Amino acid sequence: MTRPFRFSAVLRMADSGKAWAEKARLLEDTGFDALLVPDHLVGPRFAPVAAMTAAACATTRLTVGTLVFANDFRHPAILAKEAATIDVLSGGRLELGLGTGWMAQDYHRAGLTLDPPGVRIARLAEAITVMKGLWAGGPFSFEGAHYTLRHLEQDPRPVQLPGPRLMLGGGGPKMLGLAAREADVINLTMRVKADGSGPDTADSGPDAFRKKIDIVREAAGDRFGQIELGTSILQVGLGKDVEAWSAANPSAQADTPQVLVGSQDEICGKLRHWRAEHGITNYVLHNEHDLEAFTPIVTALAGT
Repeated sequence: MTRPFRFSAVLRMADSGKAWAEKARLLEDTGFDALLVPDHLVGPRFAPVAAMTAAACATTRLTVGTLVFANDFRHPAILAKEAATIDVLSGGRLELGLGTGWMAQDYHRAGLTLDPPGVRIARLAEAITVMKGLWAGGPFSFEGAHYTLRHLEQDPRPVQLPGPRLMLGGGGPKMLGLAAREADVINLTMRVKADGSGPDTADSGPDAFRKKIDIVREAAGDRFGQIELGTSILQVGLGKDVEAWSAANPSAQADTPQVLVGSQDEICGKLRHWRAEHGITNYVLHNEHDLEAFTPIVTALAGT
């Protein structure tokens, strides 16, 4: 069975609650499936819980979510409670994006410790176990290397059971392996440098992108068919000549679905190719300034 396309957009801020609500309704009215908010301490952006709640209250169909909550910023019992509350208040429209936390500036400026990637991934794995355990209902106990809970019972439970759809993003083998075991949606990205300084450009290009899919397929085993694969769209050049655009905007990701350039038919054809050949169906528009250019693609493909 061919999985339909789903489209989301990352929004970061607005000048007022009214303006934020209008942005959310615009996404809903133009066919986007979800509004996603990032989670960083540095830079101009809303805090995710309040922003998601406001967007959900302003819409009726739109899913709200994160790309992605930084696990290191919150205890999973607290995040499980917040997530369940948003899921109830939105009528089951939460898609919970989780990550380890990675950006060095967030940690250093807030006086937090940026542990090595393996430690952060292990902590995230425990956090997922904790959240899923709390959403299951009844007293939940857990004792791990990073978290300990003793007979904690939370109410409300999420509307979506056994819990909100879980999205994990990542590019390294360990993170992709965790996502393959636990996630409903996987957002494929470039691997991040261990020091938190940014994406590792050595992990770019179509071969590296396809290898990530292979890692997920092998790690997921029998559940691979249940996972929705996606990625973030980093550049959009609707109506632009591909060769001229590529010369002016060189990118190692040009031959991946993260860069979309050409006519509407060419871009739609590229997305259909990546779905047919590699199962990529969930696309997240990363930059709000590309929203106008990308909306015709959403209109043409959403739900098909």
